[in-house]
Amino acid sequence: MRSIKAILGNRETHTVNPSDSVLKAVQVMVAHDVGSVPVVEGDRVVGIFTERDVMKRVVAAGLEADFASVGTVMSTRLVVANSDESYEACLRRMQQSHVRHLIVLDENRMSGVVSLRDLIAVDLNEKAEELSLLNAYVHHIPGSVQPS
Repeated sequence: MRSIKAILGNRETHTVNPSDSVLKAVQVMVAHDVGSVPVVEGDRVVGIFTERDVMKRVVAAGLEADFASVGTVMSTRLVVANSDESYEACLRRMQQSHVRHLIVLDENRMSGVVSLRDLIAVDLNEKAEELSLLNAYVHHIPGSVQPS
């Protein structure tokens, strides 16, 4: 059972500040091919800005991305995970909370962000390994048993 810390590895986390423009945040997300960025003030996480926030709170609201600040449109209801949690526990939390990104904490400090896509990929790999082992077990013919 893989922990979130193992899944994150040494992945760099890109952040923005509440005073940054939405345009800057979107440019960071595009440059690093991520669907969200944590919003930080100093060493404190104060929100998360996601692709869904862009659509609902900027585009649909008719705001101008270069003038709107991230702090006015970010999500402030944070759903977090501890770095030692299993990916299964995090998948359940994401499903229950209807979110696609979890901020990961390690000793109360942000260590990264994990996405639903990250966890589904791990889950698929785990299931494939399990299926392979089960197939090998079912189809194994012991050396002392010879087919007739």
